[in-house]
Amino acid sequence: MMANEKWHWQEPETAWKGIGIYHVTLTIPSREPLLGTLVIPDNDPTKAFVERTELGKEIVYLVGTIPYYHPQIRLLQYCLMPDHVHFILYVQQTMPYSIKSVVRGFWQAAKKAGREYSNILSISPNAIRENEQNKTSTIHPIFTDKPFIRPMSRSGQLDTMMQYVRMNPQRLATKRLKPGYFRVQEGIEIAGRKYCCVGNVALLQAARYMPVHVRRAMIEEAMHGDSKRLRDYMNSCVLAARHGAVMISPFISDKEKEVMFILLAEEHPFIILADNGFRDYYKPSAGLFDSVAEGRVLILSPWEYDPQKKHISRADCVALNDMAKEITNALN
Repeated sequence: MMANEKWHWQEPETAWKGIGIYHVTLTIPSREPLLGTLVIPDNDPTKAFVERTELGKEIVYLVGTIPYYHPQIRLLQYCLMPDHVHFILYVQQTMPYSIKSVVRGFWQAAKKAGREYSNILSISPNAIRENEQNKTSTIHPIFTDKPFIRPMSRSGQLDTMMQYVRMNPQRLATKRLKPGYFRVQEGIEIAGRKYCCVGNVALLQAARYMPVHVRRAMIEEAMHGDSKRLRDYMNSCVLAARHGAVMISPFISDKEKEVMFILLAEEHPFIILADNGFRDYYKPSAGLFDSVAEGRVLILSPWEYDPQKKHISRADCVALNDMAKEITNALN
């Protein structure tokens, strides 16, 4: 049913108002597993699930009540994790208030539930007697950071995010069973330049490397009807990978991404140069996650993580493509 449904997307500059689809995340800043415990039956990540605490059950209940209090909203997906919760909301009709107001109301209710849960956990028999004498109680706030709201503006985002939310327990289980490939490593030096990385560092010891860089001239020729040079180049990249070369690229342009998708589909190893570093609790994107877990991908970044960075600049694109060539020359 959902695959055939016609979604309504935000118009430019109308974020937070009217019809739209939003991904919301509420996190416990301390990252304590107060909402549940990850269970991995038979050490099989595909069977992983989160066993909810009483607070976790209450948070799921509060998420479920959003459409009850706001009939214009439909809950499309949710997933409770040990230290955070994801949910996707579809605002189907214009409301007299913004989605931020809706999420703020949820947050206030979650904070209240967190205070009550914290109070229960913190009261020992001695504390109970002391509270009775002093008429006081100890309450520790849990949800101190406001929820993160991400508006979606195109259909591909929704499908990707729905899968991301559904697969959260499996991905966390995979990270716990194979921690090495998901640990951020720093100070990886190549050709005198230092990188931080996530993935299989052993890919830096292959026999042969080749950069992937689709030139603008190739794309312009293809746009004017002559696609031979572009097609031949992309084919040469795939053939090199099939013959054992480890491909290196930031994979920025659509045509470079096409090459990357073929590498993923055919399970060839490759190295990605990222335009930002790695935040705490970093996880590779859904499309790369399994390949990282299986040791076929290494993600390198020459820069520290910048939480304010939203878009890659042209200067970054040029720098990363130059680094791909630099790494290729140094390792070959």
